[in-house]
Amino acid sequence: MQEMASLFAQTFLDTLFDVMPLIIVLALFQFLVLRGPLIETFRVMRGFIYVILGLVLFLMGLREAIFPLGEVMARQLTDPEFIYGTADYLVRATHWQDYGWVYIFAFAIGVSTTLAEPALIAIGMKAEQVSGGAINAWGLRMAVAIGVAVGVTIGCYRIVTGTDLWLYIIAAYVIVIIQTQLSPRMIIPLAYDSGGVTTSTVTVPLLAALGLGLASSIPGRSPLIDGFGLIAFASVFPIISVLAYAQISERLEKRSRLEKEG
Repeated sequence: MQEMASLFAQTFLDTLFDVMPLIIVLALFQFLVLRGPLIETFRVMRGFIYVILGLVLFLMGLREAIFPLGEVMARQLTDPEFIYGTADYLVRATHWQDYGWVYIFAFAIGVSTTLAEPALIAIGMKAEQVSGGAINAWGLRMAVAIGVAVGVTIGCYRIVTGTDLWLYIIAAYVIVIIQTQLSPRMIIPLAYDSGGVTTSTVTVPLLAALGLGLASSIPGRSPLIDGFGLIAFASVFPIISVLAYAQISERLEKRSRLEKEG
């Protein structure tokens, strides 16, 4: 209990120090630029307290649960005893095919974390509202979730094989550029935003822990060189999946319209 209290106090001080520049900037603009009193002072101050407490609890949760969870799962899934049924340290998986459960876990984590992402839920609701129902919020979230899942799976494959990150990212963005030329204009900005909102509060910590744990567990991999990069995959592949979702929807709509006219 004393250890948790000490962790809370230290995290609170660190968070307060991090948030202080934002408070100073807002105060300077309010009193020196706008030259007016702060509207609803009590409500604003209460909001800042909620933000700081929320960040403190969130950061404590990352340190105590999310990061250890991702690393432990990566170690367990790459353990020779799990893969081969033997605890002999000399027996290590050397082929990418040996890590099948890692890819399945990565895909499942990609889908589940994305569907739980608050920022994506908000974007989906706003997109459906602004488009008058033309864009389905659940369909958008599923398209993004599948994109993240595929991206994270490919990212784990890259860590296992040790290939260069830039090859995958360049190839992905070439596909994005081609899709952008062929997709409905209405969906392009939303698709690009979808890639950003997926890498938020739920997804980033778990993917970072998974990547570092995987790189630490596989022989010949460096956590610094190979452990990072999963978040980049989780950012670009949703753009591809949302643009593909829009292209498929547009094609199906045209086919339906032609069938009705015919």
